[in-house]
Amino acid sequence: MAVATFDYAAWITLFPEFQGAVSEERAALLFAQAGLLYLNNTDCSTVQDVAMRQQLLYLLVAHLAALSGALDGGKPSGIVGRVTEATEGSVTVKSDNGMKPGSGGWYGLTNYGLMFWQATAWPRSGSYIPADPYVFESIRGAVWRR
Repeated sequence: MAVATFDYAAWITLFPEFQGAVSEERAALLFAQAGLLYLNNTDCSTVQDVAMRQQLLYLLVAHLAALSGALDGGKPSGIVGRVTEATEGSVTVKSDNGMKPGSGGWYGLTNYGLMFWQATAWPRSGSYIPADPYVFESIRGAVWRR
């Protein structure tokens, strides 16, 4: 089975901002989660090129780590979704929490997720594959090829 594997040193080289913020163990768990929930990491994956799949999974690990607050000292903001309205006097914050994990809006919550979303536009867009020409046999026995 051809699966992408996680290389912590390579991931940190790509995303040095996570150095010291995300342990190797946690990053490996996020890689496994990304491969199970968001981008199939098996031979049946839409992304058949294993090197490309590995890079996409690295983006997902960064996205998941950032969402969990790794870049903010390990404290998630507690706000679900993007902030749609904020006031300062008496502190009011409203957010759009209609973004479901795996949706475009959810990926757009971080730069890493947005890069993943853009890089994976091709499997989400429809493509037409015409059927093979068929053979039609009439009642009189004539064969028509289309």
